[in-house]
Amino acid sequence: MTRTRAIVITGNGTNCETEAAHACRLGGFDEAVIAHIAEILSGEIRLDDFHFLNLTGGFLDGDDLGSAKAQANRLKYAALHGSDEKLVEQFTRFINDGKLVLGVCNGFQLMVKMGMLPALDGNNLQQTVTLCHNDSGRFQDRWCYLKADTASPCIFTKGIEKGMYLPVRHGEGKFLTDTPETLARIEEGHLAVLKYSDQSYSAPAMEFPANPNGSTNAIAGLCDPTGRLFGLMPHPEAFVHYTQHPRWTREQLPEAGDGLILYRNAAEYARKNLS
Repeated sequence: MTRTRAIVITGNGTNCETEAAHACRLGGFDEAVIAHIAEILSGEIRLDDFHFLNLTGGFLDGDDLGSAKAQANRLKYAALHGSDEKLVEQFTRFINDGKLVLGVCNGFQLMVKMGMLPALDGNNLQQTVTLCHNDSGRFQDRWCYLKADTASPCIFTKGIEKGMYLPVRHGEGKFLTDTPETLARIEEGHLAVLKYSDQSYSAPAMEFPANPNGSTNAIAGLCDPTGRLFGLMPHPEAFVHYTQHPRWTREQLPEAGDGLILYRNAAEYARKNLS
């Protein structure tokens, strides 16, 4: 059996790569490689050699053109050093080969601005949704309750019965769609995998602070129709062990944090379908 391999892209302002790689290993991947974007552009490392691509949180290019916009342009238009192949061709091939992509926070912003999500009409890399400035006008660093859609095709969230409790750390997390039709298709396809909610996970929350950014329909996470591409604003890699919980010294908690299931599901899928 082929070893399951995850890759975590770093560089240009990402800052969660170590935690993401640790979460991949803890989740069951045989190997998790942290690769600088320059190593990929040079051809030294190729996405073809991996099963699971992680686009992590941070402040890509200082968010100077808006969150992750510069990196989205880089990935869509940059050519590999000494080659006629564009990097976006590796991304497209990776997706078409049935592999997994997870974008967290800045990585989620990158996926929507590249057009990788929601990909309602196939992955033609056409942007139809975005993430913009929080309604509060401020960076938000807090923990949130997230209601899961159990009817979603998302591979990463299989087995989550109610929801998750994860931290958010962002200034631009408000989810918007280009048209009401796009929003309707997302909802009808159960692609809005996670929504900000109250502590009971009973209903989506639109009021601050339960909804930290004012996202349309309280959407916090989104997948494509295949369920293999998933992006979310909260940070699952920041809660894979109970000691990362804000109340771990005062409550009896399970050893595994809520975020670990995403990486376990990814590892299991890779073992069964890609290795």
